[in-house]
Amino acid sequence: MNFEGIITPIVTPFDEHQEINYEACGQLIEHLIAHGVKGLFILGSNGEFHVLDDEEKIAFAKYVIEKTNHRVPVYVGTGGCSTKHVIALSKQMEALGADALSIITPYFIAPRDEELIAHYQMIAKAVRLPIILYNIPKSTGINLSKAVVEELAKVDNIVAIKDSSGNMDNLKDYLDVASRYDFEVLIGSDSKMLQAFEMGAVGAVAGTSNLLCDIDVAIYDNYKAGNIEKAQYYQEEIEPLRAVLKLGTVPSILKKAVHMAGIPVGDARYPVCAPDEKTTQKVKEMLEYYHM
Repeated sequence: MNFEGIITPIVTPFDEHQEINYEACGQLIEHLIAHGVKGLFILGSNGEFHVLDDEEKIAFAKYVIEKTNHRVPVYVGTGGCSTKHVIALSKQMEALGADALSIITPYFIAPRDEELIAHYQMIAKAVRLPIILYNIPKSTGINLSKAVVEELAKVDNIVAIKDSSGNMDNLKDYLDVASRYDFEVLIGSDSKMLQAFEMGAVGAVAGTSNLLCDIDVAIYDNYKAGNIEKAQYYQEEIEPLRAVLKLGTVPSILKKAVHMAGIPVGDARYPVCAPDEKTTQKVKEMLEYYHM
């Protein structure tokens, strides 16, 4: 896999009945590809994987893979708590034509390191697709240690990690592993994209790019061109959105913003509720800042 640039963890659009809105999904895909993102990451945290059943996940992945039609890679989230279930879902996504799998650590329970290693090894053995480890300890209660990542980097088709911990010491450890194996590091903390690129991360899985794809792409492009001051300017330009995102449960504010900006992705699925009137007004003010 050639990981690079801004990869969008797309929101899963819903209609007023909280069913998947494929027409809106198509609009979002076309918009993102036209504006220069280097990949689509589906069924992640912003994609509400945790409130979709397997039938919905498979149908959604099939649509996105076919709609994207190899213009950019499609990374599909198949993680869960049960190794058996992750393997079954991963095999189905492989059959649909996914380019790679993103596999979050188990959650609710806290497996020991040797159990995490065995979990990922069994999944990797069951499929041929490249696998991206997904580390987001604030949501799972588990932080993948350097020792675990180093052991998993030895597996041929475990090729990268997306780190959403926000801990740059973590990132440094993963980059050290990457320097010694055929392994890549992606940053999943939007506020630290430029810092991560400067440290050696090859790309960013940036939730803000659902709305601010031009700005996020400009961070990466200017970094690659050596225009660090300009890249820093664009890095700071995402802060008005990030400030508003904190006013609601993921991904309610992001979806409201994308919806109000013109792509009808709908609200988050219950139990997450739509923003109230006061918060929606703050979203509107944020969009005005970006001239949307």
